Amino acid sequence: MGIRIKILSGFLILSLMLLIAGSWSIYELKSIGSSVQRILDENYQSIRAAKVMKEALEREDSAVLLLMLGHWREGRRLLSSADSLFTQKINFAFENISIEGEHEHLEEISSRYAVYKNKWERPIVDTYKEENMDWYFKEMHNSFLHVKQSINELITLNDNTMYLTASKLENRSSRAIMPGIIALISALVFTFLFNYLVNYYYVTPIITITDRVNKFINKRTPFNVAIETDDEIAELADAIDHLCQSVNVEEKQS
Repeated sequence: MGIRIKILSGFLILSLMLLIAGSWSIYELKSIGSSVQRILDENYQSIRAAKVMKEALEREDSAVLLLMLGHWREGRRLLSSADSLFTQKINFAFENISIEGEHEHLEEISSRYAVYKNKWERPIVDTYKEENMDWYFKEMHNSFLHVKQSINELITLNDNTMYLTASKLENRSSRAIMPGIIALISALVFTFLFNYLVNYYYVTPIITITDRVNKFINKRTPFNVAIETDDEIAELADAIDHLCQSVNVEEKQS
């Protein structure tokens, strides 16, 4: 194998190592980017929907208090808009289920909300319920707190899932860095090894050949160089050896 091919092979191996490491890192980074986007598109939207449901629920609680104060028209208007918003967001949440246990939490919210809604759908104004705080705290407020508790549990579930996913992404980002570190270390090791081999098989023999040629020219010391490789360096040494022998023969004949 010639010198050019040997040196070219060394650089090709180094390039291949860097290419594999770079491709691996790019793949991991793209995967991380996709995971981050999925978190934003799924978990965050679920959390946002749950928070809007809680806001709508609190509006309904305020509307019930308005009804208890005798403000029928304003209370019913607020109940209608809040109920519409709550229904819209819980339907969205059912369509955006992405984690284990989320469906069960939504079913619980839906069930408790149905109980709560059934209480305020019945007439309040001009009944014994009007200005009856005992009824409010025993019936409405407890039911309101049950729904709110279920929504908070759903938010906590998504928060915990997002945190765990972020922790996994952190570990994956570390794995994405590892190929670069491995490639750098491998490249350094291979560079030192390649440099040693080049010096051992090419630079040192050339220095030796040059030194022997100078000794032959100055002192007629026999050119005796043993080359371990079978390449252009060995051919050069053989050619110089033949040249030195020819010079010796010519000098003896003259």
